[in-house]
Amino acid sequence: MALNPVPIATTGATHTAQQFRMMIKDLARGNEGVTTGLDLKVTALGTPGSGVQISAGSAVIAGKVSPIQGHYSAYNIGSDTVDIAATGSTPRSDMIVLRVEDPDYEGTLDPAVNPIVYWEVVPNVGLATTVPSGYTAIPIARIDIPDTTATITNSMIKDLRKVANPRRDRILTPYYASGALTEISGTTSTWKTHPNVTLATLAIPAWAASAKIVCSAYGLRLDTGNVYAAFRFLLGTVEAAQAVVIDDNDGPGARRTYVEMVETIDLTTTAGAALRGTNQALKARMRTDPLNAGAIGVDSTTTFKVDVEFLEGPL
Repeated sequence: MALNPVPIATTGATHTAQQFRMMIKDLARGNEGVTTGLDLKVTALGTPGSGVQISAGSAVIAGKVSPIQGHYSAYNIGSDTVDIAATGSTPRSDMIVLRVEDPDYEGTLDPAVNPIVYWEVVPNVGLATTVPSGYTAIPIARIDIPDTTATITNSMIKDLRKVANPRRDRILTPYYASGALTEISGTTSTWKTHPNVTLATLAIPAWAASAKIVCSAYGLRLDTGNVYAAFRFLLGTVEAAQAVVIDDNDGPGARRTYVEMVETIDLTTTAGAALRGTNQALKARMRTDPLNAGAIGVDSTTTFKVDVEFLEGPL
C-alpha cells in the first residue's frame, strides 16, 4: 500500500477509519492497555454474587489481525457488570478481556446494530495472563474460582491490567549536612534516624503505584573502632524492607566511607496508598550491631543524595 495522500485534519478531505486508528496508534506510541492506573478495575459486586463489576475508564487496544489495522480507543462510562458462571466439582480460572471485533478484519458484526467492543469472559485459561492468540483484546482480570462456587469475591480476582503509557516523575535532591559532628555508637540493634533531620520532602503523585528510591551517603565518618552497622531509609511511615551493611575493620582511627541503599516502595499496599497525593519526609536510618565497636558520624563534610522515580501502574 502506498503513502496515504491525505494527512489527518486536512480541510475538505475525507478521512478513513483506518487513518484514525493509525493516529491512535501514533498517540499511544504503539502501546496498548488502560489509560491510568484506576481505569477498568475489576472488583467483586457491592454484595458479592455471580459476577463482577468493572470501573469507569478507557483503554487503547492494538489490532492483532493485520499489521495495518492500527489501534482502537474504548471507554467505559460508569460501572459495568459481567456475569461469571459458577463452577462444578473442579475449580476454574476465567479471564476477562476487553475485545474489539472489527468486521473490516474479522467476524460479521455490524457496527450499526452490534457492539463491536465488549467484555468477553474466556473460560478455562488456567494461570494464563495473556489473551488468546489472534484476539484484538487486552486482559483485564483473571478470576480464580474454587470448585462448587457461584459467588465471586475480591480474593479470587487477579488484576491483569497494564497502563499503556505510564507516567513517570523523577526527583533528585541533595542534602548537605552542617553543624557539629553527631554520632551513633554502641551495640543496640535499634533503628535510629541519623542524622535526625529530613533529607528530602517528596510530593508523592496520586497516580504513583511505586517509588524507586536511591539513598546515598557520602563522607560518613567512622571512628573509635571497627564499625558493624546497617543503613536504610524511611519514607513517611514506610520503612525500606532491605538494608545495606556498613562493615569496617579499620580499627580506631578516623576515616570516611560511602554507602548507598536502593529499594522499591510499593504504593499500592494499605500503608503505601496512604502516602499517595501527599508530601512525605524521607529520612536516613541507621543501626549498630552487637559486634559493633565504633561510631558513625555525620558532619559538615557529609552529603546525602535522594534520587526517586515514581511510576504509574494499576491501582
